[in-house]
This record gives sequence, structure tokens and C-alpha cells, in this order.
Amino acid sequence: MSSYVDEIKASLAAQQYIASDEIATVLYLGQELGKPVLAEGPAGVGKTELGKVWASATGRRLIRLQCYEGLDETKALYEWEYAKQMLYTQLLRDKLRDVTGDVATLSEAADRIAAEESVFFSERFLLPRPLLQALTSPEPAVLLIDEIDRADTEFEAFLLEILSDFQVSVPELGTISARHHPLVLLTSNNTRELSEALKRRCLYLFLDYPTVEQEKDIVCLKVPELAPKLAQEAVELVHELRNLELKKLPSISETLDWARALVKLNARHLDEQTVENTLTVLLKHEADLFRARRAMGWQDGAGRQNPYGPGGRDLDDLTPFRRPGRRY
Repeated sequence: MSSYVDEIKASLAAQQYIASDEIATVLYLGQELGKPVLAEGPAGVGKTELGKVWASATGRRLIRLQCYEGLDETKALYEWEYAKQMLYTQLLRDKLRDVTGDVATLSEAADRIAAEESVFFSERFLLPRPLLQALTSPEPAVLLIDEIDRADTEFEAFLLEILSDFQVSVPELGTISARHHPLVLLTSNNTRELSEALKRRCLYLFLDYPTVEQEKDIVCLKVPELAPKLAQEAVELVHELRNLELKKLPSISETLDWARALVKLNARHLDEQTVENTLTVLLKHEADLFRARRAMGWQDGAGRQNPYGPGGRDLDDLTPFRRPGRRY
């Protein structure tokens, strides 16, 4: 393994991020080849956090673009500060009279004003959004394009020029090229298929849920107050929940929230009452709670009806994951 990859792993570890050899290798190649990295995987496995710690580990400014349906250039790239332009117009109206004072026709006046429009469509009135900020940043930056799969395909196509050439065309100003090539990380929860054109421009990295031991290491690193034995029990339970057919599987961030909750409750072990009282930290749907309780061999103590409807949707076929010696 390259010493450079080991250095990246060590620098990420210093930011409390446990990276695999694959993660460190792809980040290293992204830096060396000048290519964006596309990190794909389930929600909550640390993709966004990777962008944050990558910026901290490299000493770069983090610039984040959060994607959503309907995102367009004016929110991602730039827009003109029309209010500021209007203010300057009012302040300079006497000067405008001088410019148009000796004209004979309205058409000639319009031509005179048009000749001065470069004053109002200059960088003085340009409001940069995250993409343009990353290109024009005076210091090297990390550009985090978060949840690109939430944006429309039209916006995805718009990104191609930036990701290929690290430049963008502004009609009023011409082509703006990056002062420093930013390190680019795109994240996707895989809610839709991204275009081949976008994927070709990126190095691909798939982040899945960690193993039990890996997740225990994460918990012990992030929540050192939690006893290692309790951390082991908690992580094992989370992994067993992920084996159920839930609407939303508990993420790593929710595992950490649960670990912190156990610390606040001064829990010494995982008994049925503790798990029951804190299960909503991990699961966020009523149907998932019902399924988890049944899988653990519990009755639904509040007498709630099965949210999956009459018949239970195969709940009776679930094998409770009660183990010998386990208190729940």
C-alpha cells in the first residue's frame, strides 16, 4: 500500500474518521488525477461526513452545495444582485443624464445606455453561489455536492462542464476558469440512476454499512464514554435490525445518537425496558417499530394495531433474535 494512502488514512483518523484502504486510495487518486469522486451508498453511512473531514484533513475550505429537486443555476452557480444594480442606478442617475443629454431620439438614448451596461454586469454585482465560489476561491477548496441524485437530470447535465474543465460560462462576463482546481466530492443515496456522462467524469466509491467490528470502532471513537461491552451489544442489535425488512434502516449516525442516549441514561446493559424506551432513536416509522418489537419476541405493550394491516405482512414468520444471556 502506498505511503501516500497511509498518510490519507492517518489524516482522516486525526479527524475521527475511520477510512478503509479503498476510501483512502480513491481520495488519493482523486487528488492526483484531478478527478471528482462520486460516493454512493445508503443514507447515513458517512458520505457527507467524508467530504467534511477531507476538507479538514487537507486544510482546505469546505464549500457545500446541497442538492434538491428544482435546483437551478441561479441557486448553484450565480445570480445578479438586482437590488444593488438598482441602487447604483439611482445613485448614478445624474451621470446617466450626462450620457444621454444630447441625444435626439429614444433609440439613440437606449444605445448610449447599452454601451455602459458592462458597468452593471460586472463582478461587482455578481452574487456567487457554491459552484462559482469553488472556482473563484482565492485558496484551494473542497467542493461537496451533496445528494446529487435529488437534483433534476437537467442540473446534472449542467454540471458536466464544471466537472470536466473546472470552468463555467457566464454570458455577460465570458468564461471563468478555476483559480485552483477544487477537490470535488459528489454524494448520492442512489434514489435514482445517475447519467453515464456524469459517472465517466468521476472516480466511483461505494460506501456501505460497516461491519460489526468497524461500527464498534466508530462508536468507541465518537462516544468514548460508552463502555466497550455495551457498545458491542448496541452495535450487534443495530446490525440485527438492519437484517429486517424495514422502511428505513438505522444509519451510522443513528447508532451514534443511540450510543449517546445510552450514556445520558447511565445505561449499564441493554435490558428490554432500556431498548423499548430508546428504540425510536434508531427507528423512525411506526411500522418499523412494530416489526422490530415482534422480531425481538415482544408483545406490543401499548396494544397498538399492526400498522402493516390485518394479517401482519409475514410478521409471524420472523425469527426473534433473542440470544442466550441477552436481557431483551
